Amino acid sequence: MDSKDLLNEVKSKARKWLDGNYDAETKAEIRKMMQDDEEGLIDAFYKDLEFGTGGLRGIMGPGTNRMNIYTVGMATQGYSNYLKKEFSVLDQISVCIAHDPRNNSRKFAEAAAGIFSGNGFKVYLFDSLRPTPELSFAIRHFGAQGGIVITASHNPKEYNGFKAYWDDGGQVISPHDTNIIDEVNKIKSIDEIRFNGPEKNIEIIGKEIDDIYTDKIKELSLSPEIIEKFKDLKIVYTPIHGTGVKLVPMALKKFGFRNIINVPEQDINDGNFPTVVSPNPEEPAALKMALDKARVTNADLVMATDPDADRVGIAVKDLNGDFILLNGNQTGSILVYYLLTLWSEKGKLTGKEYVCKTIVTTELIADMAGKFNVELYNVLTGFKFIADLIRSHEGSKTFIGGGEESYGYLAGEFVRDKDAVMSCALIAEATAWAMNRGKSLYELLMDIYIEFGFYKESLTNVVKKGKSGAEEIQKMMDNLRDNPPLSLNHSDVIIRHDYLIQKTFNIKTGAEEVIRLPKSNVLQFILEDGSKISVRPSGTEPKIKFYFSVNKPLPSLEKYRETEKELESRIESIKKDLGI
Repeated sequence: MDSKDLLNEVKSKARKWLDGNYDAETKAEIRKMMQDDEEGLIDAFYKDLEFGTGGLRGIMGPGTNRMNIYTVGMATQGYSNYLKKEFSVLDQISVCIAHDPRNNSRKFAEAAAGIFSGNGFKVYLFDSLRPTPELSFAIRHFGAQGGIVITASHNPKEYNGFKAYWDDGGQVISPHDTNIIDEVNKIKSIDEIRFNGPEKNIEIIGKEIDDIYTDKIKELSLSPEIIEKFKDLKIVYTPIHGTGVKLVPMALKKFGFRNIINVPEQDINDGNFPTVVSPNPEEPAALKMALDKARVTNADLVMATDPDADRVGIAVKDLNGDFILLNGNQTGSILVYYLLTLWSEKGKLTGKEYVCKTIVTTELIADMAGKFNVELYNVLTGFKFIADLIRSHEGSKTFIGGGEESYGYLAGEFVRDKDAVMSCALIAEATAWAMNRGKSLYELLMDIYIEFGFYKESLTNVVKKGKSGAEEIQKMMDNLRDNPPLSLNHSDVIIRHDYLIQKTFNIKTGAEEVIRLPKSNVLQFILEDGSKISVRPSGTEPKIKFYFSVNKPLPSLEKYRETEKELESRIESIKKDLGI
């Protein structure tokens, strides 16, 4: 389709909104775009928002490709129609709803509650903002058939999103995700959306669920006696204006920690995130205020959660006493090592336990699982696949813990999404445990590297916005698929995984194997020197992601900097060979 045809199609879609039963403010914004901003009009209407690894997510504003009361309404109505089909034998279908602090989040959550109610559902709506993992917990607690959370996670302030969950508390996966979209696509007019259902179907929930949820988190504690010894551990915590503001301190206190230092300016719930450019705990700038507070108070640990409190970033003191940020692979490795060690020491390993990580997450976790003779599972990127794995093994195997490199972790089985509330509590406990052994958390990480090898990971995001950007990203994937590299950094590619066609190619032998995971547009290259390069378009943002993982034995702490520089050089050489 050429640009003229595209513009005509977009204008046709926009006129339907102008002629339809939409509010006056929305229509005024569309008219303004039609007159003054054709590029903005195209981006707002050239496609419909689709479910990705994180559900429905987009920039707020009018249009089919925007988050607004109508796209949220169509998603909710389509989801309702699907729930009615799937649970037709039930006399009463119930759902849970939570939301983050973003602009319009409460508005979208209340609108969704009204639509679910209009479809005859029992609705459990949180009284105010709550962490995404608590929504997952609430679904299981109430025995609900599904739920949603209104959030755009760590995205910039102009974004919002709609995550749909199933009856196990996990995000919807195939075939439910595509089936919900099919139901949404059947809706031809917003007049089919059952807005403003009866309030009697909506029950407001709050503190009572907070108490039950954090009590369950407390049951995960493995070292209460050590926490008692180090209860005054200085912890700086910031929710970055988000939903962790009450629940994370509550969980830390239930574990026994008493010295929690907050960052008052960031305890304010504000969808504009006024103290940061982006509320993403992966980015050093988001932790600046917390780090400043930690230096002034001589804290031992810094933790920051994203707006919906499903991901956590941490900072620890290095050997010089300077705070450094750990990446998601490092924090995840420490957590898994702590869990495996304590489960082993307490005689809890029976041979039926397992840990799980995503395919782009560090192989260090696989090495640790091997040492403890605990089964390891690899799943596609997206925590919904970890939730699905837990569901498939429920009653036969026990999930110890695991996570993904993007700062999301989980332990236990009562939540089915990444959980920064419980992660903060367990990270603090692991810190106390390390201190009881005469070590800092940083020194514990060094010990892990010396025992298992130094794994260095890096992520490069190539941002390509809009329709043209999406086409560029696909061309990059097509080129890598059609013309795969034979070597990178002078090391031969020996294995190529193509998760889209679900095949593994052994380059040396010519053998092929079937990948028994769902289809996903991911390519992975394994080099002879043990390096792993993964490439995938983001499911929630306009970018293509390149994941790099290299490793080398670390003979001693004294060799750390030298080894790190060598591994960094290896990553840079690989990036150069890939042209990024």
